[in-house]
Amino acid sequence: MSHSPAMAPQRPLEMITQQSLYALLRVSLSVAHLPSPPTVMRVARRVGRTFGMMPFNRRRVANATERIGVALPDLPAAKRRSLVLNSYEHLATLAAELTIAPRLITEDTWPEVVELGDIAPAMRPLLSGRPLILLTGHCGNWEILGYTLAMLGYRMHVLYRPLDLRPADQWVRQTRSRRGLILLDKFGAMHELPKLLAQGESAGFVADQNAGDRGLHVPYFNRLASTYKSIALLAMQFEAPVLVGMARRLPPSPDHKAGVKYRIELADLFGPDDWADQPDPMFYITARYRRAIETMVRSAPEQYLWMHRIWKSRPRHERLNKPFPEPLKDKLRALPWMTEQELEALVERSDRDRAYLAEKGVEQLP
Repeated sequence: MSHSPAMAPQRPLEMITQQSLYALLRVSLSVAHLPSPPTVMRVARRVGRTFGMMPFNRRRVANATERIGVALPDLPAAKRRSLVLNSYEHLATLAAELTIAPRLITEDTWPEVVELGDIAPAMRPLLSGRPLILLTGHCGNWEILGYTLAMLGYRMHVLYRPLDLRPADQWVRQTRSRRGLILLDKFGAMHELPKLLAQGESAGFVADQNAGDRGLHVPYFNRLASTYKSIALLAMQFEAPVLVGMARRLPPSPDHKAGVKYRIELADLFGPDDWADQPDPMFYITARYRRAIETMVRSAPEQYLWMHRIWKSRPRHERLNKPFPEPLKDKLRALPWMTEQELEALVERSDRDRAYLAEKGVEQLP
């Protein structure tokens, strides 16, 4: 099992404060176990929507509504705002599901809670004993996805950001490791992952975060999005297939005791044979898994965190107020699924973003 880098020693007062907060957190989690799961879910949705409608969230809701307008332009304005509030409901429901997952998903009860979709193509790489990269996005319940696979006996290492509350972070690590899900501190994982993949282990990522100015900008909902290069580099180095999937929350039947139901769905699976002949394999891999995440989001947009600034960091040509680079057009045009119409839309969107940055005198989008 891999460990995160050593943390700085805590001062006595800091340790007492964190232990007290952790005790309060555990009491709160225990209270969440008292009602039935359907009741917990209903309360969570209500809390999430109420929080999203608070005055201090007005700007966040407006920005998220604008993002949906870019991603789903055919959706009426009123439905866009409603979708943002659904996203807040989804976020609160995720938190509730995290607290009750260990008692809902066990070796005996998981078929009542988790439904396996058409994942047959993924079984061979999952059981091959060779390195595999598993990806999802902030859509559906990524915690349930990893937890279920680990509970079924599929060992994997998953990147995550350690919690600031150290006792809670230790509890999360312990509860996940009991099922074989090994959490890696994202701040030191890139030194550990090559060793693990070389040993035939698998790595899991939530792969739709903004990667900053140095990320690789690939299409995401007809707009360039900064994406981490490291996933493609690892896939190329170890010839590891890339599997993209999600755990979609389903509406349970009225008589369903668990109160929650999920379906694990496979969005894409590709490997070295697919990128071997590509002019830029790293660009191809990154663009393809971003496209798969987009497909998942489109299938359940109410289960996506639209509050994230998914297009925050902009490509260099936009920040420098320069025309769309011809080499980038060539890379996009080389993608097997890219059409000239889609390419024109990307360029037009990029020109608008470039003009916005220049007008506002900024380098990032809200």
